[in-house]
This record gives sequence, C-alpha cells and structure tokens, in this order.
Amino acid sequence: MSLSDEVAIAVRDVSKCYHVYEKPGDRLKQALYPRMQKALGADARNYFREFWALRNISFEVKRGETMGIIGRNGSGKSTLLQLICGTLAPTAGQIETAGRIAALLELGSGFNPEFTGRENVFMNAAVLGLSEKEIAERYDRIVEFSEIEDFIEQPVKTYSSGMFMRLAFAVQAHIDASIVVIDEALTVGDVFFRQKCYARLEQLRDAGAAILLVSHSMPDIEQFCERAILLDHGNARFLGNASEAAKHYYLLHQPQRPDLVVADAGAAPAEADEADVVEGGNDDRPPASAFMDITGKAQVGDGRGRLTGLAILDANGSARNSFQQGERATFYFEFEVDGEIGVPVCGMVITNDRGVIVHGKSNLQYPDDAPSTTRRTRRISCRQEVSLDLAAGEYTFQVGLASASRANWDGRDRIPYEAEIGYVTRICHVSNVGTFSVRMGTRDGVTFLTHHGIADLPGSIRVHVE
Repeated sequence: MSLSDEVAIAVRDVSKCYHVYEKPGDRLKQALYPRMQKALGADARNYFREFWALRNISFEVKRGETMGIIGRNGSGKSTLLQLICGTLAPTAGQIETAGRIAALLELGSGFNPEFTGRENVFMNAAVLGLSEKEIAERYDRIVEFSEIEDFIEQPVKTYSSGMFMRLAFAVQAHIDASIVVIDEALTVGDVFFRQKCYARLEQLRDAGAAILLVSHSMPDIEQFCERAILLDHGNARFLGNASEAAKHYYLLHQPQRPDLVVADAGAAPAEADEADVVEGGNDDRPPASAFMDITGKAQVGDGRGRLTGLAILDANGSARNSFQQGERATFYFEFEVDGEIGVPVCGMVITNDRGVIVHGKSNLQYPDDAPSTTRRTRRISCRQEVSLDLAAGEYTFQVGLASASRANWDGRDRIPYEAEIGYVTRICHVSNVGTFSVRMGTRDGVTFLTHHGIADLPGSIRVHVE
C-alpha cells in the first residue's frame, strides 16, 4: 500500500521482538542445536526468551505535523524511532516513509570522534544522502547555525556535549529532510540554542516536514506537538491530542493509580441540590444559564471524578467569552466525586492560538488553605479569577482536578516543584474544554494596545531628564 500525498509516515501493526540469552553459550546453542534437532526429527528447542519491545503499533504522521512519542524509559520509544529510520527491521508489520529522514537519535551518532567538525559535517551529510556540491552549498549555514566556528577545525572528541549537539543538529536541520526525528537531543545545550532549534523545527514544519519528537518534558510535548502516542511496555496506551496524551502519561505513572478511564462529559448541569455541594450550599455558584455545554468533551481520569459544570464570567458575574485586554475573568468549574479524595487541587491552563502555554495555576500556587473532602463529598467547585493581561487573540483553556494528602498539602511550601508529581494524584483532566477571546481595549471610544507580546508583566517605569 502506497502513501497518500498528505502522509509522510505510516506505521501499520508493527511489532519488534528481541531474543534474550541468559548465558553467552546459549547463543551458540541456538545457532547449532535447533537445526540438528530438526534434522533428527525431534522438536526444536529454543535457548532464548522473547522480549517484545513493541506490539501492534499503528499510526500515521502527516506532512507538516509534529507528533510526540512519550513514555517511561524502556517503553519502546527509541526502538520505534530506529524502526522508522530504518536502522532496525520490524519483526511484524510494515513501516512506510516518504522522502529523506534526518534523525538525531543519540548525541553525536554518525560522528567520528577523531575527525574535525568540518570533516564530520561532510561525512555525516553524505551519509544522509547529500552530494558533495549540496554539502558545500550548505556548509557555511551549518557552521553559522552551530555557533562553533572557532572550533570547527578541531577533532570533535574535544567538544563538550553542548557543542556536539549543536553541530549534529545543525547538520540535520539543513539537509532539506521530509521527516525530522529528534530523540531527547534538545535537552542538551543552553536555553538560547534550544529556542533557536525549536524555531528551526517550526520552519521545517511550515515547509511541510513531518517531525517526530521524543521527550520526557510534557510541557514541550503539549506546546510543540499536535498529537502524541503514549507507549507503555511496548504497547500503545493512547494516541491523540498531545495535551490529553500528557495527562494520560501522568495518570499512567502516578502511585497506586486506579485503572485509567476516558469518559465523555454529560450535558451542562441543572441547578445544584445544596445538600450535594457542601454544608450550607455554595453561594458562589453561577446560575444554570451561565454554564457552557461540555457534552462530548473527552475527560481523562482515574474514575473517581468527572467535570460536570463550567462557566466563564465577567466582573459583574455575567457569562461571557470575549473580553478586553486587562479585564478580569472568572473561570468556574466543578467536579462530581464519590466521597473522600484528600485535599482537592484544582487549576487551569490557558494556551494561545500557536500552542504556547501563557498561564497555568492551581490552588497549589496560592497561599490560601483548601478544605479536605469527606465521605459525604459529592461535588467540588473551583472559582479562579484571572486578569487577562494578554495579547489580543483567541485562547483555549483546560481544567483539571487532582488531590493531595493533608500532610503533603500542609508541607507544600517545603516540597520542591520537581517532587510535585510524587505527591499529587491526578483525578480528572479535560483538555481544550473551552475558548475565549481577548481584544484591544478602548478609552473614550479610541482603541489602544496595553502592551506588546504574549503577557503584560507587572512592573513600573520611570523616565528622568536632566
């Protein structure tokens, strides 16, 4: 089956099995004994055990699409990339690719440490299919991009890991590939060069290249990828929206997790029964007419909670989804839960039309205390106010519910951010649950711009003239 004009990579029911030998001598036995046993009419015995690195993986990547591949170490990500690049052959299934592939599978792969940077550029580009003339035409751009002009005539064995990555990426980014494969390589190097690399990847994507990005950084996956596939012990656990895939990743590996559940939200809820909310009712709850229709929104959760209500309100409490720069919006969302879950952690993330996360906060980032749930808890609500000091444009947002123990909540100021994933249990998350727009403000009927850029940072300015 041939690829269509829109598809750059097609992976169809691909599996990869390795033979694992307990002792070195078993490899020799496997090479000799089964043939002898078969010749004697006996049943052949295997001296290895099978390890399936991948099982029945299928997906397509379109031209001009960035797709993420995520999973813990040992989940099969690198094996999948090597199969796509052709350095490994699948045990079963079929992989088709269209055009030249540029791959950064590991730091400095394809480089000879004894050769100079210049020699490695020509050798590596030749291996990737460029003629000597094509390499010469690109050489100055490659060196300029790598920013290691002063060391290009030195053996690469003298390079730092950052210099190695700079040169390797520069070569891959300038061979006019139809498919670009990046395996964690961009975690090396300073922030300025990483920004430069991602900008170059966006240029390649806009030019029609398909990009595969492997990363353990879920914010990178959510920001740069349209879709993602989550691998777990060689199996595909999720394939779809990158933000949803990231939440599945967190759920899959959080401690003592219940089975994963993907559900559709029901229709906008009716008026609340006060006894179902909290003792004494919820005076902050908007009227039923203010709630958005969330029917059909995919919810990623562990089965203990689901989003049942969502509203966006202005400063007067009226439902709106269009605001002027600097106006204050209130995002109200509520979850139905079944009993005690600990201290609820609620939050939201706002993303602009280019996929850049411009704001994300939960009650973990606020000083206020949060109540613990009880066995009688039926509903948890969150009312989050945000000053929309943003660039004019269209935005999407996502909401979520997690939980923490009372001890961890009380000690959250002493727990570093990196450890948060260890003590926060994700319960329900809904990506792209709603949209809103921000437009320029008006003053006495005249339109004005409050600031340039994504966000309006708080601060002050003074001008002094002598």
